[in-house]
Amino acid sequence: MIKKSTLERIIGDDLAELWNALTQEEKRIIAENFRYERYKKNQIIYAESESPENLYCLLEGKVKLYKSGIGDRVQILRLYRPVQYFGYRAYFAREPYVSSSAAFEPSVLGIIPMKIVEEIIRKNNNLALFFIHELSRNLGGADTKIINLTQKHIRGRLAESLLLLADNYGYEADGATLKIYMSREDLANLSNMTTSNAIRTLTSFVSEKLILVDGRRIRIVNEPQLRKISKFG
Repeated sequence: MIKKSTLERIIGDDLAELWNALTQEEKRIIAENFRYERYKKNQIIYAESESPENLYCLLEGKVKLYKSGIGDRVQILRLYRPVQYFGYRAYFAREPYVSSSAAFEPSVLGIIPMKIVEEIIRKNNNLALFFIHELSRNLGGADTKIINLTQKHIRGRLAESLLLLADNYGYEADGATLKIYMSREDLANLSNMTTSNAIRTLTSFVSEKLILVDGRRIRIVNEPQLRKISKFG
Protein backbone atom coordinates (compact mmCIF):
# COMPACT_ATOMS: atom_id res chain seq x y z
CA MET A 1 0.00 0.00 0.00
CA ILE A 2 1.17 3.52 -0.82
CA LYS A 3 0.08 6.74 0.89
CA LYS A 4 -2.23 8.97 -1.16
CA SER A 5 0.04 11.99 -0.62
CA THR A 6 3.00 10.01 -1.99
CA LEU A 7 0.97 8.87 -4.99
CA GLU A 8 -0.07 12.45 -5.71
CA ARG A 9 3.60 13.51 -5.81
CA ILE A 10 4.34 10.69 -8.24
CA ILE A 11 1.40 11.60 -10.45
CA GLY A 12 2.08 15.32 -10.66
CA ASP A 13 0.70 17.19 -13.67
CA ASP A 14 1.23 14.31 -16.12
CA LEU A 15 -1.64 12.23 -14.74
CA ALA A 16 -3.80 15.10 -13.59
CA GLU A 17 -6.59 14.29 -16.07
CA LEU A 18 -7.14 10.83 -14.62
CA TRP A 19 -6.45 11.76 -10.98
CA ASN A 20 -8.81 14.74 -11.08
CA ALA A 21 -11.59 12.50 -12.42
CA LEU A 22 -11.60 10.58 -9.12
CA THR A 23 -13.46 11.37 -5.94
CA GLN A 24 -11.56 11.52 -2.65
CA GLU A 25 -12.79 8.05 -1.73
CA GLU A 26 -11.72 6.67 -5.13
CA LYS A 27 -8.27 8.24 -4.72
CA ARG A 28 -7.97 6.48 -1.39
CA ILE A 29 -8.90 3.14 -2.98
CA ILE A 30 -6.36 3.62 -5.78
CA ALA A 31 -3.63 4.55 -3.29
CA GLU A 32 -4.36 1.46 -1.19
CA ASN A 33 -4.07 -0.83 -4.21
CA PHE A 34 -1.20 0.89 -6.05
CA ARG A 35 2.23 -0.76 -6.14
CA TYR A 36 5.60 -0.27 -7.83
CA GLU A 37 7.58 -2.81 -9.80
CA ARG A 38 11.03 -2.42 -11.30
CA TYR A 39 11.90 -4.16 -14.56
CA LYS A 40 15.32 -4.87 -15.98
CA LYS A 41 16.26 -4.19 -19.60
CA ASN A 42 14.40 -6.61 -21.93
CA GLN A 43 12.39 -8.10 -19.02
CA ILE A 44 8.90 -9.21 -20.05
CA ILE A 45 6.06 -7.28 -18.39
CA TYR A 46 3.30 -9.47 -19.81
CA ALA A 47 3.22 -12.02 -22.62
CA GLU A 48 0.85 -12.85 -25.43
CA SER A 49 -1.96 -15.26 -24.40
CA GLU A 50 -1.69 -14.37 -20.69
CA SER A 51 -4.82 -13.21 -18.88
CA PRO A 52 -4.92 -9.43 -18.29
CA GLU A 53 -5.10 -8.47 -14.64
CA ASN A 54 -3.45 -5.06 -14.24
CA LEU A 55 -3.41 -1.49 -15.43
CA TYR A 56 0.21 -0.46 -15.98
CA CYS A 57 1.54 3.08 -15.85
CA LEU A 58 5.12 3.68 -16.99
CA LEU A 59 6.75 6.02 -14.46
CA GLU A 60 10.39 5.76 -15.53
CA GLY A 61 12.13 4.19 -18.52
CA LYS A 62 10.86 2.96 -21.89
CA VAL A 63 8.55 0.09 -22.82
CA LYS A 64 7.69 -1.58 -26.12
CA LEU A 65 4.52 -3.39 -27.16
CA TYR A 66 5.25 -6.09 -29.75
CA LYS A 67 3.85 -9.16 -31.46
CA SER A 68 5.49 -12.23 -32.95
CA GLY A 69 4.34 -13.17 -36.44
CA ILE A 70 5.16 -15.77 -39.06
CA GLY A 71 8.53 -17.38 -38.50
CA ASP A 72 8.78 -15.65 -35.11
CA ARG A 73 9.37 -12.33 -36.85
CA VAL A 74 8.69 -9.52 -34.38
CA GLN A 75 6.74 -6.35 -35.08
CA ILE A 76 6.96 -3.49 -32.59
CA LEU A 77 3.44 -2.09 -32.38
CA ARG A 78 3.84 0.79 -29.96
CA LEU A 79 6.40 2.54 -27.78
CA TYR A 80 5.49 3.91 -24.37
CA ARG A 81 7.07 6.80 -22.50
CA PRO A 82 6.47 8.21 -19.03
CA VAL A 83 3.70 8.79 -18.16
CA GLN A 84 1.47 6.50 -20.24
CA TYR A 85 -0.99 3.70 -19.44
CA PHE A 86 -1.11 0.30 -21.11
CA GLY A 87 -2.23 -3.29 -20.63
CA TYR A 88 -5.93 -2.56 -20.16
CA ARG A 89 -7.43 -3.10 -23.65
CA ALA A 90 -7.47 -6.91 -23.40
CA TYR A 91 -9.19 -6.74 -20.01
CA PHE A 92 -12.01 -4.59 -21.38
CA ALA A 93 -12.27 -6.92 -24.39
CA ARG A 94 -12.52 -9.92 -22.03
CA GLU A 95 -9.78 -11.72 -23.93
CA PRO A 96 -6.14 -12.78 -23.34
CA TYR A 97 -3.34 -10.45 -24.38
CA VAL A 98 -2.81 -10.55 -28.16
CA SER A 99 0.65 -8.97 -27.87
CA SER A 100 3.53 -8.76 -25.40
CA SER A 101 5.28 -5.91 -23.62
CA ALA A 102 8.84 -5.58 -22.35
CA ALA A 103 11.15 -2.95 -20.92
CA PHE A 104 13.51 -1.33 -23.43
CA GLU A 105 15.71 -0.22 -20.56
CA PRO A 106 15.52 -0.39 -16.74
CA SER A 107 12.01 0.86 -15.98
CA VAL A 108 9.66 1.56 -13.08
CA LEU A 109 5.96 0.77 -13.44
CA GLY A 110 2.99 1.67 -11.32
CA ILE A 111 0.45 -1.15 -11.20
CA ILE A 112 -3.23 -1.18 -10.22
CA PRO A 113 -5.49 -4.28 -10.43
CA MET A 114 -7.98 -3.89 -13.27
CA LYS A 115 -10.79 -5.21 -11.07
CA ILE A 116 -10.37 -2.11 -8.89
CA VAL A 117 -10.32 0.13 -11.97
CA GLU A 118 -13.46 -1.50 -13.34
CA GLU A 119 -15.33 -1.07 -10.05
CA ILE A 120 -14.56 2.65 -10.08
CA ILE A 121 -15.45 3.04 -13.78
CA ARG A 122 -18.91 1.55 -13.15
CA LYS A 123 -19.62 4.45 -10.76
CA ASN A 124 -17.60 7.25 -12.36
CA ASN A 125 -18.55 8.49 -15.83
CA ASN A 126 -15.56 10.83 -16.02
CA LEU A 127 -13.13 7.96 -15.57
CA ALA A 128 -15.03 5.92 -18.15
CA LEU A 129 -14.73 8.80 -20.63
CA PHE A 130 -11.00 9.01 -19.91
CA PHE A 131 -10.47 5.40 -20.99
CA ILE A 132 -12.82 5.77 -23.97
CA HIS A 133 -10.67 8.70 -25.11
CA GLU A 134 -7.44 6.72 -24.60
CA LEU A 135 -8.74 3.67 -26.46
CA SER A 136 -10.09 5.80 -29.32
CA ARG A 137 -6.81 7.69 -29.68
CA ASN A 138 -4.82 4.45 -29.71
CA LEU A 139 -7.16 2.94 -32.29
CA GLY A 140 -6.68 5.94 -34.57
CA GLY A 141 -2.91 5.68 -34.18
CA ALA A 142 -3.01 1.97 -34.99
CA ASP A 143 -4.99 2.62 -38.18
CA THR A 144 -2.44 5.20 -39.30
CA LYS A 145 0.45 2.84 -38.53
CA ILE A 146 -1.11 0.04 -40.60
CA ILE A 147 -1.36 2.31 -43.64
CA ASN A 148 2.18 3.59 -43.22
CA LEU A 149 3.69 0.13 -42.80
CA THR A 150 1.86 -1.31 -45.79
CA GLN A 151 2.00 1.57 -48.28
CA LYS A 152 5.26 3.39 -47.62
CA HIS A 153 8.54 2.31 -49.14
CA ILE A 154 11.46 1.23 -46.95
CA ARG A 155 13.03 4.71 -46.80
CA GLY A 156 9.75 6.28 -45.75
CA ARG A 157 9.12 3.68 -43.07
CA LEU A 158 12.56 4.04 -41.51
CA ALA A 159 12.44 7.86 -41.64
CA GLU A 160 9.06 7.74 -39.89
CA SER A 161 10.43 5.42 -37.21
CA LEU A 162 13.35 7.75 -36.47
CA LEU A 163 10.97 10.71 -36.21
CA LEU A 164 8.65 8.68 -33.98
CA LEU A 165 11.54 8.03 -31.62
CA ALA A 166 12.36 11.75 -31.60
CA ASP A 167 8.75 12.76 -30.97
CA ASN A 168 8.26 10.08 -28.29
CA TYR A 169 11.51 10.33 -26.34
CA GLY A 170 13.12 13.60 -27.41
CA TYR A 171 16.80 14.42 -27.76
CA GLU A 172 19.89 14.44 -25.59
CA ALA A 173 21.39 17.74 -24.39
CA ASP A 174 22.85 18.41 -27.85
CA GLY A 175 19.31 18.72 -29.24
CA ALA A 176 19.98 16.19 -32.02
CA THR A 177 20.92 12.77 -30.60
CA LEU A 178 17.91 10.52 -30.01
CA LYS A 179 17.28 9.84 -26.34
CA ILE A 180 16.87 6.13 -26.96
CA TYR A 181 19.48 3.66 -28.14
CA MET A 182 17.99 0.91 -30.32
CA SER A 183 19.59 -2.09 -31.95
CA ARG A 184 19.35 -2.44 -35.73
CA GLU A 185 17.01 -5.37 -35.15
CA ASP A 186 14.64 -3.27 -33.03
CA LEU A 187 14.68 -0.49 -35.63
CA ALA A 188 13.82 -3.07 -38.28
CA ASN A 189 11.03 -4.50 -36.12
CA LEU A 190 9.62 -1.02 -35.61
CA SER A 191 9.78 -0.27 -39.35
CA ASN A 192 8.46 -3.60 -40.67
CA MET A 193 11.60 -4.55 -42.57
CA THR A 194 14.47 -6.99 -42.34
CA THR A 195 17.52 -6.09 -40.28
CA SER A 196 19.70 -6.06 -43.41
CA ASN A 197 17.35 -3.55 -45.08
CA ALA A 198 17.39 -1.37 -41.97
CA ILE A 199 21.19 -1.36 -41.97
CA ARG A 200 21.37 -0.49 -45.67
CA THR A 201 18.83 2.31 -45.32
CA LEU A 202 20.58 3.75 -42.28
CA THR A 203 23.84 3.73 -44.25
CA SER A 204 22.08 5.52 -47.10
CA PHE A 205 20.74 8.19 -44.71
CA VAL A 206 24.26 8.69 -43.34
CA SER A 207 25.71 9.14 -46.84
CA GLU A 208 22.98 11.68 -47.60
CA LYS A 209 23.95 13.55 -44.41
CA LEU A 210 20.51 13.10 -42.89
CA ILE A 211 21.79 11.37 -39.76
CA LEU A 212 25.01 10.40 -37.98
CA VAL A 213 25.37 6.94 -36.43
CA ASP A 214 27.71 5.93 -33.61
CA GLY A 215 26.89 2.39 -32.51
CA ARG A 216 23.30 2.59 -31.25
CA ARG A 217 23.42 6.37 -30.95
CA ILE A 218 21.65 8.16 -33.81
CA ARG A 219 21.96 11.89 -34.34
CA ILE A 220 19.41 13.65 -36.53
CA VAL A 221 21.25 16.08 -38.83
CA ASN A 222 18.54 17.10 -41.31
CA GLU A 223 15.10 16.70 -39.73
CA PRO A 224 13.14 18.62 -42.42
CA GLN A 225 14.47 16.32 -45.16
CA LEU A 226 13.79 13.28 -43.00
CA ARG A 227 10.19 14.42 -42.55
CA LYS A 228 9.86 14.88 -46.31
CA ILE A 229 11.08 11.33 -46.89
CA SER A 230 8.68 10.10 -44.22
CA LYS A 231 5.76 11.86 -45.86
CA PHE A 232 6.45 11.03 -49.49
CA GLY A 233 8.80 8.02 -49.24
